Amino acid sequence: MPKVSLDMPQELVNDLRIHVGDEKKFVSLADAIRTACRKLLDQLDSIDLMHGRRDA
Repeated sequence: MPKVSLDMPQELVNDLRIHVGDEKKFVSLADAIRTACRKLLDQLDSIDLMHGRRDA
């Protein structure tokens, strides 16, 4: 799996870490970011479909 490096404001990292860990929504910060990216891509695909920019 390719690795991606990015700069992110500390405030976002702190907000994400609230949801990361045992008994929480994500097992790691990387898992939270991957999940967010997948959700964003799904939303963009839906928007493209609505505007006829993509086949179903």
